[in-house]
Amino acid sequence: MLPEGIPTVRVTGRFLTPEGKPLAGQVIFRAPGMVTFGEFDVILGGPVAAPLDSTGAFEVVLPATDAPGMIPTDWSYAVAEQLAGVPMNRTYQVLLPAETPAVDLADIAPTDPTTPNYVAVRGDSAYEVAVEAGFVGTVEQWLASLIGPRGDTGATGQTGPAGDDAYEVAVAAGFVGDRAAWLASLVGPRGATGETGEQGPPGTNGADGAPGVVQSVNGQSTAAVVLDAADVGAVPDTAPGAAGGVAQLDETGKVPAAQLPALSGGGTVQTVAGVSPDANGNVALVPADVGAATAAHTHTAAQVGALATTARAAANGVASLDASTRVPIAQLPAAAGRNMWTPQALGFAAWSCDPYTVANPVPKYLKPQRLFFVGFNITETTTVNRIVMFARGYGGVSTNRYRGAIYRDTGAKVVESGGVALTMAGQEAGSLPAMETNHVGAVPLTIASTSLAPGRYWAAWSLVTGGTADFAFFHVQNESPIATANFWMPGTPFARAWYTEGQTNAALPATVSQTAAGVLADHDIPIMALANV
Repeated sequence: MLPEGIPTVRVTGRFLTPEGKPLAGQVIFRAPGMVTFGEFDVILGGPVAAPLDSTGAFEVVLPATDAPGMIPTDWSYAVAEQLAGVPMNRTYQVLLPAETPAVDLADIAPTDPTTPNYVAVRGDSAYEVAVEAGFVGTVEQWLASLIGPRGDTGATGQTGPAGDDAYEVAVAAGFVGDRAAWLASLVGPRGATGETGEQGPPGTNGADGAPGVVQSVNGQSTAAVVLDAADVGAVPDTAPGAAGGVAQLDETGKVPAAQLPALSGGGTVQTVAGVSPDANGNVALVPADVGAATAAHTHTAAQVGALATTARAAANGVASLDASTRVPIAQLPAAAGRNMWTPQALGFAAWSCDPYTVANPVPKYLKPQRLFFVGFNITETTTVNRIVMFARGYGGVSTNRYRGAIYRDTGAKVVESGGVALTMAGQEAGSLPAMETNHVGAVPLTIASTSLAPGRYWAAWSLVTGGTADFAFFHVQNESPIATANFWMPGTPFARAWYTEGQTNAALPATVSQTAAGVLADHDIPIMALANV
């Protein structure tokens, strides 16, 4: 890996046959001998080979040809295309200035084979040419002036012819035989049997087992097992009729009188519930004697551990339920505004802000590999499975890849998506005509279903692979080094809008911090939401 600080340029390219099939081979980049970077104590030399993948594409990162402080200066790369099946490969020179950090080889390679030493030099941009011609305004104003009326829809082209299958390609390449013979030719010969491995060393002897077939009886592991009554949970045969033992039964199945305890009182009732018997030995009890109520009586709610009916819907009482078994709204606390727009009213679980008053006269596009962090305040347990961005214009570029995640305010990652392509905006049923034609609307990014406990969170979003004018987004405009969303009382710091650069199509960071080096907040804030679909 090159030392950090040396400016680099990412070069990409793709090679196909005239019929659209990927070529194989590689592209070689050569610098002029050895290149020295004294500031970084490193010397670079040798060719760099960029092999073509299965789609005929390659990608390589090289030092910029105008990097400051390098020796020599004012040089260019010699490019050699080594492509299989191409009768005459090209070699030519290219410049890779640092001001263009990403370039496609097709944009800078010479198209005239008679000028292989031609070196592409950056010319003025279209905006710079317009300014030289008299245009007055910013780049954004110039871009806005280029938007013309939408053209008519073109006619659908004819379906192309079906391509050859693998067997037909083999026949065209010289194979002789029918399909069965061709399929059989795809199976290679059986490999030779490998040599038998060496026998492993013998294992150590195990511990000797207990003698005999029976290993244990009721916990005794001796050769001659003798059990007593306690071993089998029984009463000793000496216990019946003995003191501290058990009672015997006579021939009638009853305990003999001699083994019954002596009775006291002579069998005469003395009192019942504190009441003495009368002269005839009868005891007459009233309800109060046994703690009972009279036959006709009334209990209060307090006497039976209940709340009085007067406590229903009363202050410091209990809430009542209406005919639909719900608490009437009049008995609910005023925790949220009534008769007003909320995220839930529009199908979201939460949003970063209400976009109703936002005005964006000039398009703002996602910058590739910029990772946005937008704050959310979750006040109740909420389940979500989508991160949503409000697109001002996104046509669904199939080669683009996006990644998203949710982080706690501690910086810990809760959930994240993979690197995925997203469909164009504004195409769902019920969209306004202008939303469909201009691709305006909510663009959801799927994540695993996640329950968010009350607290503060960041929703993260990045265009990790794509162009600088692929995804226009609605935003809260910012012209300051710090966005106005980052407003808090001392002691409770939480930045609601910030970003970092350099996010590739790989897993997002496991932890993040708004105080880390490289964190910036001088941007227009994307309008985002969370949803559970």
